[in-house]
Amino acid sequence: MELAGLSMTAQAVIFMAALGIALAVMLALANKYLWVWEDPRVNEVEELLPATNCGACGQAGCRAFAEALVENRAEPAQCTVSPREAIEEIAATLGVEAGQAEKRIAMLACAGGSNVARMRAHYEGVETCRAAAVVGGGPKMCTWGCIGLADCARVCDFDAIAMNRFGLPVVDAEKCTACGDCVEICPKDLFSLHPVSHHLWVACRSLLHGEEALAECAVACDGCGRCAKDAPQGLIEMKDNLPVIDYRLNHLATPDIIQRCPTGAIVWRDDEKGRIMHGRGAKKIIRKRPLPLDS
Repeated sequence: MELAGLSMTAQAVIFMAALGIALAVMLALANKYLWVWEDPRVNEVEELLPATNCGACGQAGCRAFAEALVENRAEPAQCTVSPREAIEEIAATLGVEAGQAEKRIAMLACAGGSNVARMRAHYEGVETCRAAAVVGGGPKMCTWGCIGLADCARVCDFDAIAMNRFGLPVVDAEKCTACGDCVEICPKDLFSLHPVSHHLWVACRSLLHGEEALAECAVACDGCGRCAKDAPQGLIEMKDNLPVIDYRLNHLATPDIIQRCPTGAIVWRDDEKGRIMHGRGAKKIIRKRPLPLDS
């Protein structure tokens, strides 16, 4: 129905104004009757968090973690990115204990850099591990091994992963926050998050045995089983030619277990800085250049 004496433009203006008023009234009513109270401490705690939204705390982001803290569903120490001073301040703000959370870091189950692992082909294409993995599992002879195109280093927001000269990612234990981004991006599933107290580590995923494994990588696990024999009962079990550590018995682990490993595939992390110790029986790697492409 047209309004007498008004132009089409004027009618449109009046209609839009009326519509705007109606919507404003509806929003005001919704705000009044659907409003949900939120504890003001959530904003206060969120401001004390690092705003990285990395998920290392187990929550979807810093806001979700702040809500969990206020609701007493988490402890401040679960934020592995915040310095201890910030954690204590959050605890004081909420009037709770800071709690204890053992530092976790990302660990790589591969030591096969280009100086020890053989290549079966030269890859040319999109320079990502995921792209290379689609092409026959990647250019390495060991199809379980790290491809080395640095997807993990690029995705790390904390600069905790750097590629060494042999194309192998190296994790800086002090910078690593255990956010899990490298775990998700690796197409070979070589990264996993572990407490720093997990000193014993198998740096290989090859399922081959003996000379067949060593033909592909000089530091591959050859499935000899010596570490399992030298470990306390139940700590290490050989499965598909690979030692599997039961970390429920981690308190039984000692550096003695790795001493007879002939390739250095099982190692001991000696402190929180991530320094790696090989056993006395491990072969010494002296080659400083990449291996030639297998013909």
